[in-house]
Amino acid sequence: MTDHGLLNLQWSQALADGFAAAGVRELVLSPGSRSTPLALAFLRQPLIRCHVILDERSAGFFALGRAKASGHPVALLCTSGSAPANWFPAVIEADQGALPLILLSADRPPELQGCGANQTIDQNRLFGCHVRAFHDPGAPHADLAPDYLHRLAARAVSESRWPLPGPVHLNLPFREPLLPASAQSCWPPAKKLSAIQVTPPQLHPDAAQIAAIAAVISGRPGIIVCGAADYPPAFAVTLSKLASQLNCPVFAEPLSNLRFGRMTPDALCVRYDTFLRQPDFVEAHRPQWVLRFGAFPVTRTLQSWLSESKGKDKDGCAAHSIVVTPDSRWPDPQHGVDTLLIADPAASCNALLANAPAPAPETWHRAFARAEQAAERLSLEFMHEESFEGALVAALLERLPAGHRFFCGNSMAIRDLDAFSGTGSKRLTFFGNRGASGIDGNIATAAGIAASGSTVALLGDLTCAHDIGALACVRDLDLVLVVINNAGGGIFDYLPQAALPAAEFERAWLTPQNIDFSAAARCFSLHYARSETLANFTTTLEHALAKGGATLIEVVIDRSVSVARHRAYWDAASILPS
Repeated sequence: MTDHGLLNLQWSQALADGFAAAGVRELVLSPGSRSTPLALAFLRQPLIRCHVILDERSAGFFALGRAKASGHPVALLCTSGSAPANWFPAVIEADQGALPLILLSADRPPELQGCGANQTIDQNRLFGCHVRAFHDPGAPHADLAPDYLHRLAARAVSESRWPLPGPVHLNLPFREPLLPASAQSCWPPAKKLSAIQVTPPQLHPDAAQIAAIAAVISGRPGIIVCGAADYPPAFAVTLSKLASQLNCPVFAEPLSNLRFGRMTPDALCVRYDTFLRQPDFVEAHRPQWVLRFGAFPVTRTLQSWLSESKGKDKDGCAAHSIVVTPDSRWPDPQHGVDTLLIADPAASCNALLANAPAPAPETWHRAFARAEQAAERLSLEFMHEESFEGALVAALLERLPAGHRFFCGNSMAIRDLDAFSGTGSKRLTFFGNRGASGIDGNIATAAGIAASGSTVALLGDLTCAHDIGALACVRDLDLVLVVINNAGGGIFDYLPQAALPAAEFERAWLTPQNIDFSAAARCFSLHYARSETLANFTTTLEHALAKGGATLIEVVIDRSVSVARHRAYWDAASILPS
């Protein structure tokens, strides 16, 4: 008679050993029964660090944060039934954000499918088009082939990394008994296997296409836009050289990680959300080409300017749009790309430099430098305002030590970071969930990042409320959660919904929550502080950073004052001298 328990042990250990050999070093485990053989195999594989998180939704986003911080595939494991469905929001974010996750869902065997067996659903291809690949190797059987499992693990890791990073799903059924009667005595030892060599190629730019791009940009006024991306290490240096050669500004978003400590500051433009609100400047400085790297810009002001640049100017010319992407996606939401270069960003910059394109006229870059300086002077006038998130962002970044990690939530938080972070020489690393740009799972993602070291997260009150159960992941980490409590979804004050009748607007869009954040922090054993002034916030933040550990700082913002200060700032920006 087949000993299913022993087969489960041998099969699970072979798969865990295969993932260790393929380079997986972390697994996030949610407890359950059907996944027991695999859970034990990973817990007993010395090369893999296991994080145990009760809630699968939090576990999914924690793994996402680990993948962001490490740059390596991270595995997830859970039991059968609705458990893996709780991963779905994180899977979507990993898909859109191109992050490598290995999804290991335990399952009931085929004979228990479709017959009313408890905790059994159809898990095959559960995540549809949101995964790079799906594998169902079947339940463990007597003809166990460890080499097949080793190579299945290597294949899954490879598929999660290239040609487009993202999640890969393995659905893994087990028959009972899940373990033999004496699991301790017959447990197969973990093995250190030789790695199966899988090396993804570097995408070198096509020489003819590079020459054509160089001809388009040579001697003409243009701009470089860098959105969110995990750029290769050499990118910042070679981009600085290219911008200098072309005499053009680089519009770098915070999540490009070019603003702090990586790029030549002379080339950077980071206050474009301010000076692009000035109509005379916009009209007088239309680029003839746009070279874009990374994700599409966050800020509507920059989006609109890029769209308008595609329209013909008074001389009948429209900007030539060039997009560089290292993967198979089509990054053109405005449907205006003229040249798509599929190549490594750093290699593309080097290739363009080798073609020695002529610089733009001297006045071109000088005009953007003056606009940047004027915008900086204006922002300084607002940096002591109360209930103004721009001042809060600046104060927070000023006090972060070099080397710190910064996770930014969505909605208004990322937009205020973009508009008011400025730039600096100390190196900071920024993260955000901009794949699908949701407010779900932000605390868990920040916790995953903080498992690599000291981190600060800036979140809105609804974002925090949406993921409040993930505070259970935070207690043992060096993570400061700065929660802006402006009594609801403040971003809607700037959207057309704000014109709706006040009662409807508040009930269905602002949705203010009566959450006691101090009680939530206490429930999960976090330190807590409340700030109602900018001075108190800076003092509280400095104390939290010096103390270390997990702290939730609630910053109370008067939303009506905040809206008024934002609009006053934008009004002042619109009349800046061009």
